[in-house]
Amino acid sequence: MSLTTTRTSPDWPCQVKAPGTYDWERSAAKWLRELVPARYAGYPALIRHPVLLARHAEIQVQHEIRVARTALQTARADLPRLGLPESVIEHTIKLYAAEVMQLQHIARSVRTVTQALVAHNASR
Repeated sequence: MSLTTTRTSPDWPCQVKAPGTYDWERSAAKWLRELVPARYAGYPALIRHPVLLARHAEIQVQHEIRVARTALQTARADLPRLGLPESVIEHTIKLYAAEVMQLQHIARSVRTVTQALVAHNASR
């Protein structure tokens, strides 16, 4: 995998510096920490090994995608029972659909960063 290709990929997060540049691993770790529950950010193993943090972020985002999909798939049946007006239900369905799309993009970004971290570790 070419490091320049990684940076120009539409899936590369703008919050993360280009691979191989000064402090890029730190910027990757900072971005990845934002994707996991706060309690994980303090675990020494995840702090010392950004590739391990990336693995956990991948799992976390996949879980969030499943949750958003379930919410989307069940909204039409479940939300009317909560007494919500149709306009709120329609808005909520659109919200869940947009969230699934956003999470899928984040998942691709996490995979791209993970690949760069693995390649960087292999080159050490």
